[in-house]
Amino acid sequence: MAGQTEADGPDRTSDTGDTGDTGDTATAVRELVGVYHANGTVLGEVSYWVKARLGRGHCQLCDITHGSVREKAEWRACRADLPVPFTTVHLDERSPEVALATEGRTPCVVALTDAGPRMLLDPADLERCDGSPAQLVDAVEGAMARLGLRPAS
Repeated sequence: MAGQTEADGPDRTSDTGDTGDTGDTATAVRELVGVYHANGTVLGEVSYWVKARLGRGHCQLCDITHGSVREKAEWRACRADLPVPFTTVHLDERSPEVALATEGRTPCVVALTDAGPRMLLDPADLERCDGSPAQLVDAVEGAMARLGLRPAS
């Protein structure tokens, strides 16, 4: 929605959420939110699991954070080392603010800032992580640096 005013919401000029901000002050990130490309209901979870096993559904973020059934230990360790909290939500669990910023762009990772959510990683970025939690952390840190974002103190 390039061209929006601040009152309308974030001006997104690229798939990575880069708005072209070149100010000297970094925006503080309060939280990172990973949005899965599936609903969190029992039916949504089972439907995704079946589709994924049949090759008909895919969520790059799920590949990074989960094995075939449960959360990866490597992901828990990497998440614990991040300087800000990283939560994950399903499509039907997004806050209105996150839903607006991520609609049609999931799975993804967004940074919650006082200026609103900023897209850090889109589906293609997550695909490049090749299922690796460590690569996800590197990608998040790189995106934050490129966008002039810093962890809130």
